[in-house]
Amino acid sequence: MLQKMTGSKFITFEGIDGAGKSTHIAWFVDTLRQKGEVLLTREPGGTPLGENLREMLLNYPMHPETEAMLMFATRLEHVEKVIKPALQQGIRVVSDRFSDASFAYQGGGRGVNMDKLEQLEHWVHGDLQPDLTLLFDLPVEIARQRLSNNLTLDRFEQEKSNFFERVRQAYLKRSQQFPQRFVLIDATKTPDKVKEKLEEIILTHC
Repeated sequence: MLQKMTGSKFITFEGIDGAGKSTHIAWFVDTLRQKGEVLLTREPGGTPLGENLREMLLNYPMHPETEAMLMFATRLEHVEKVIKPALQQGIRVVSDRFSDASFAYQGGGRGVNMDKLEQLEHWVHGDLQPDLTLLFDLPVEIARQRLSNNLTLDRFEQEKSNFFERVRQAYLKRSQQFPQRFVLIDATKTPDKVKEKLEEIILTHC
């Protein structure tokens, strides 16, 4: 069982591609550092092995279940070598995506059986869940417009709108399953309005 030190907190940012979470995560971490040490990390990735697997996952076509298992393989390394040690030292950890992304992208988007994903989740980090998950939500058509100026799209970002609609709905279902840790961010708002919401969250939840 993970023993977290007082003051440590595990916070995750989630949302479909184009929702804007990456625009705000660095600012959020810088602001949160006023309360103490913060580690910013990401998935897939977070470790040297994870970053190598990230390159494969974002660029090489593969079977959906292979994709799911590789995501959880990188996550196991991430949890054991980065996230847990930081939490045990009383450090706040902010991760750009975690297992909710697998339920949304591989489960909702690719159609991988949710029971299989739950088994992988239990195996990889059964005693660890985020304390707080910020879900950046907006209509798919707006997210696609935001990505249209990006000339270097990975294979996920290149998916069609119906894929992202399935991902979005899976995220929303996940937020309904775990309302105690999810906070929805209206990503259609201006960056300043989103920052106001994030400041409020830092004051009340972090």
